[in-house]
Amino acid sequence: ENLDEDALVQILQKPKNALVKQYQKLFEFESVKLKFTDGALGAVAREAMERKSGARGLRAILESLMLDVMYEVPSITGVKECIVSEEVVQNKKQPILVYENEAELA
Repeated sequence: ENLDEDALVQILQKPKNALVKQYQKLFEFESVKLKFTDGALGAVAREAMERKSGARGLRAILESLMLDVMYEVPSITGVKECIVSEEVVQNKKQPILVYENEAELA
């Protein structure tokens, strides 16, 4: 039986070794807080359902979303937070980076 969107979102967040927690830990090594919006998690789950890949496909989807930003963030000074929104998942946009102070945005 196929998992529904809510079940896939739970798989992304709840288990001890959940994918979201793994990525958050990786970003913590760079002193950056990683946040996924509820819309982003839902969009990842819907994409897994569309691909008919279920829970196994969640990792591949997240990897494709996070690969570039994981390599870019360590080289950008002053980043304190990375926010993955629904638009990032659906439109393959870059995640929103929040900086320590606004002067570094210029």
